[in-house]
Amino acid sequence: MASRKVVFFFPAFSSQEATAPLGILAVATPLLRAGYQVRIIDSTITPGFEQRVVEEMRDALCLAVSLVTGPMIRETVRVARAIKLRYPSKPIILGGWHPSLLPDQTLAADCVDIVVKGQGEDAFLEIVDRIGAGESMAGIEGTGYKEEGRLRFNKPRALKPIRELPPKAYHLADFDAYEKVCGRRWAMYTSSLACPYNCAYCTNDGVYGRKWNALDAEQVAEEATDLVSRYGLRLLWIVDDNFLVDRDRAVGVAEGILRRGMQFDWSIQASTNLVNRLTVEELKLLKRSGLSQVSQGADSGSPKVMHLMNKDFQKVETVYEAAGRLTEAGIRPSFNMIFGFPGEEEEDRRDSIRMIMDICRRFPGAEFWTNIFTPYPGSPIMQRAFELGIEVPKTLEGWADFFPRYTVLPWLKGGRHSELQTMREYLRLAFHRVPIGVRKTSRLERIVHGMIGVTARWRLDHDYYSYPMDLKFKQWAARLVAPPKPKVDAQRLESEVVTC
Repeated sequence: MASRKVVFFFPAFSSQEATAPLGILAVATPLLRAGYQVRIIDSTITPGFEQRVVEEMRDALCLAVSLVTGPMIRETVRVARAIKLRYPSKPIILGGWHPSLLPDQTLAADCVDIVVKGQGEDAFLEIVDRIGAGESMAGIEGTGYKEEGRLRFNKPRALKPIRELPPKAYHLADFDAYEKVCGRRWAMYTSSLACPYNCAYCTNDGVYGRKWNALDAEQVAEEATDLVSRYGLRLLWIVDDNFLVDRDRAVGVAEGILRRGMQFDWSIQASTNLVNRLTVEELKLLKRSGLSQVSQGADSGSPKVMHLMNKDFQKVETVYEAAGRLTEAGIRPSFNMIFGFPGEEEEDRRDSIRMIMDICRRFPGAEFWTNIFTPYPGSPIMQRAFELGIEVPKTLEGWADFFPRYTVLPWLKGGRHSELQTMREYLRLAFHRVPIGVRKTSRLERIVHGMIGVTARWRLDHDYYSYPMDLKFKQWAARLVAPPKPKVDAQRLESEVVTC
């Protein structure tokens, strides 16, 4: 009789902001309802994770991995090859954003047998049933597979509205272990899919298209408060690409949470133009319900660059307006910035720095997070990859270093790249930011950061980044008081049927 056990591996994405992997919790629910056992091994909270996966695979049907483009690929390949060496006949299935955007190249890897493109809740259950029965993957929509040494792809699977998808199996997550690593007890939650806009750097269109769809306000309020109550959460990050597409729904969610009397922080992502559709009074209502932060893509302080990013729906003035409205309502305005976008010049970069400095001074509490542009697969800008001189990786493993922290662009390398990284470091220190991960800082660290904050603001105001001795002093202080890494080992949780 075939095994009824499925092992999921989740490679580390961010150890400082670790929490339960939504993609795996989503596809686990149909498996549990069908009577399968599920094991989740997250490398962030599992010491010796490679050996643990090997042990769990002894009596398992298959191994499944959910991942996005970047460093997660390295651990994925390492674990997949270890399993293939030990259990060559057991299928390895990859799903998530990267396999959805590059299914052909992903499936071509020697350690991958099956890929899932797009939503996996229905497709993955069909795959596991076929594996157990020893049958071919032919005809399973949204999947690719190997057969007699050839790559074969079935027709795409139509996207289901989010209201038709099953609830996620949050009970499989070890929130105690994640809290030890992160310092905060929190979870991600999805209330809508897709975004009506098509920013040039965004991969959303490659997976979900432009058709925004959402759960109704009452269901969101009920599920959110239930999650917080059931698992003792302090923060719920609603990871919708654009939560505020429907203004009335957003207000309805806040009213539903208030009626239930639960006290917890929640945060959202939204575009600045949609933030500005809400009145200050409506934003204050969201604040009373617990909304503590709105993350927005400011992206650039240059109108020229925003046009290149296909963001003509946003003006520099709307960033200021959003910061002002949210500050007046008592909600933290949080903005993401992208440096190094194709076509950005020195003066454009200075426009961005001036905007950051001005907003942070006008609206204390506003925060900015910076990235170096990364041309991800599936984004509109990747259609110009060859023209821009971008060397697109030709293998799955090649994408492991394709990440903002490491990327050196054809038009941004050498001294320019180094200076930009130094500038970003000063931006981190110039004003206060509130990360999800919580770590108590020592008195020495606070003194050092306060001192460097002064020099950082001066450097940013004067566009001067040479001789960064203050950063070297900060590094010395950090090594001096480096905290011990928390000892964490996830529980071996038993599967149970999802009844909600």
